[in-house]
Amino acid sequence: MITLVRRATALCVLGAALAACGTTGAEQAPRPAPSAPVPSASRTPTPTLAPGPAGLTPVFEHGSRGEGRTVALTFDADMTADQGPRAAAGERFDNPALIATLRELKVPATVFMTGRWAEEYPQEARSLGRDPRFEIANHSYSHYAYTEDCYGLPTVSRERMRPDLERAYRAFEKAGVPDPMPYFRFPGGCYDKAALKELTPSGVTAVQWDVVSGDAFATDADAVTRQVLDGVRPGSVVVMHCTRSAAPVTEEVVRAVVPELRRRGYRFVKVSDLIGAANGRG
Repeated sequence: MITLVRRATALCVLGAALAACGTTGAEQAPRPAPSAPVPSASRTPTPTLAPGPAGLTPVFEHGSRGEGRTVALTFDADMTADQGPRAAAGERFDNPALIATLRELKVPATVFMTGRWAEEYPQEARSLGRDPRFEIANHSYSHYAYTEDCYGLPTVSRERMRPDLERAYRAFEKAGVPDPMPYFRFPGGCYDKAALKELTPSGVTAVQWDVVSGDAFATDADAVTRQVLDGVRPGSVVVMHCTRSAAPVTEEVVRAVVPELRRRGYRFVKVSDLIGAANGRG
């Protein structure tokens, strides 16, 4: 019986409404996902992890704890396929103020984007993808869960898991996002062995986190700030959101967290930097 592996977070508390929100070693080689645009010859190959046990999709949660104070801020730009009518009615799932703040503070970040979000906001997706400070990674097309019982999210069938991932890369390409990363974040953070097996042929590295910001649907910026600052350790991956409707205080939190972590000696990096450093270890 497959054991459901979940990160208990407040990311996708949905109720009746849909939320917006490994082993390593010298033998591993960068493997872009088949549906992703092929990186240009001048670009450094993207670091990935070698397949996990039994050849399953590898899962990355955090970087080295002992090789300098680095931390990666990650932001989920999620919008389920069913939220189109809400967007048409005027509800916004982007957050330009947050992106402007990251640029102002010169903070690199990894954005896990759904294909549906890229379709709804192609200009924003293209702008993020062309900004060297950011890297775009895959958060599925539909934002449907890859397991049952995942914070109320609808689920994608097993045979549709890989096509759903690949459809997101096609949406990125159509929006003009260059060179998206071969990294994948499961909707809701929910996955099991079956999901890891289904995605193995795509060559992606699944990226989770070790620090839950708690910004989803939060209204107390100070509480979220404290949660991030209390949780960060060297090599941490922090999960946050860049959807205005789901995370209204995130921009305020970033303005508080970034200078404090820098004061503590932390350097902000992208997920690819943490994975690259992991590849370089013994």
